[in-house]
Amino acid sequence: MLQSMQVKDYMIGDHLAFRPDTNVLDAIHQLLQHHLSGAPVTDESGRLVGFLSEKDCLKIAVNASYFDGRGGMVQDFMAREVVSLSAEANLVDAIEIFISKPYRCLPVVDDERVVGQIARRDVLRAMEKLRR
Repeated sequence: MLQSMQVKDYMIGDHLAFRPDTNVLDAIHQLLQHHLSGAPVTDESGRLVGFLSEKDCLKIAVNASYFDGRGGMVQDFMAREVVSLSAEANLVDAIEIFISKPYRCLPVVDDERVVGQIARRDVLRAMEKLRR
């Protein structure tokens, strides 16, 4: 049954995304406001160029303690090699990635443009819907 359920039906469509030149402290504030564990980083055309996670943000604290830094740009801390899912992928594809990788959420793309993101919790909600 999960194989017939598509990512696009359970993803967060109204997603938060950052630009590479966003101040990373502002990005952290937005992640906290939106209760997200990470967000995609896109270029001017909406194409995926990176992902900023909570774990990436923790590097800022380490940098500040060693180098008395005050942040920087998202591009200085984001992951550049990003695993993403197609909006047309099924939920089993998402589950397999979540099981094999430490990611809490994944960007969802359609024709190379970010259209949303899906989190582990979104997949669990889909499973709960099946149970009913």
